[in-house]
Amino acid sequence: MKMLAEEVVLITGASGGIGSAISLAYASVGAKVIVGYNSNFEKAQKLCESLPGDGHVTKYVPILDSAALNVLADEIKVEMGRLDILINNAGVTKVVPHQDLNSLQDDDIDRIFATNFRGSFACVRAFQKLLARSGEGLVVNISSIAGTTAVGSSVAYCASKAAMNSMTMSLARALAPSIRVVAVAPGWVAGEYASRADPAYMQEQIDKTPLGRIANASDVANTVVALSTTMTFITGCVIPVDGGRPLI
Repeated sequence: MKMLAEEVVLITGASGGIGSAISLAYASVGAKVIVGYNSNFEKAQKLCESLPGDGHVTKYVPILDSAALNVLADEIKVEMGRLDILINNAGVTKVVPHQDLNSLQDDDIDRIFATNFRGSFACVRAFQKLLARSGEGLVVNISSIAGTTAVGSSVAYCASKAAMNSMTMSLARALAPSIRVVAVAPGWVAGEYASRADPAYMQEQIDKTPLGRIANASDVANTVVALSTTMTFITGCVIPVDGGRPLI
């Protein structure tokens, strides 16, 4: 397995459940982690200080502000000297039953698409030059099986993840060979969001999953890190981490 000593990884939305697991997984194989946050510096800094190894930093990453992202790219270049891996993990949703069209307001749709699609694209655009300089640049977009099954928290969320998947393929073609672009698409992941769901509903999801459980954040993180360490001849695809959920 390739170790990532001295390589630098930026993770947006890093202090959430999946982001924290990805941060820990990358730090554990020697990478220097930039713990990206939008609103909760204290939580991000606590995560940063807990990571094994050294050289980790906490950075404000306002993914909806392209000008600020460009400034951050220059800052990373000066302070870190490089950027090898970008993980587009920040995302939002709103739970709206798909048949309830009136409850999915225009502002909800705009916010979901702005964060899940435009923000991820803006990060790639801002950090493209740094990633290309790496020689083995990698972008991992954290998508969802909702992008292909169209089953999820809202119609807008599903559509935004479908857009992310399409963007992944487009950018993989456009940025090759210097930058690989891959999407990782979890199904249900144990954590705060799943814990708020009805227990009977969650048990139904487990019963309908061939592997007999929902994912842990570490399942997602291990898949992401494998794209940097062992699965290095992959680009332009969507890798599900769902226990086979769509099979039933």
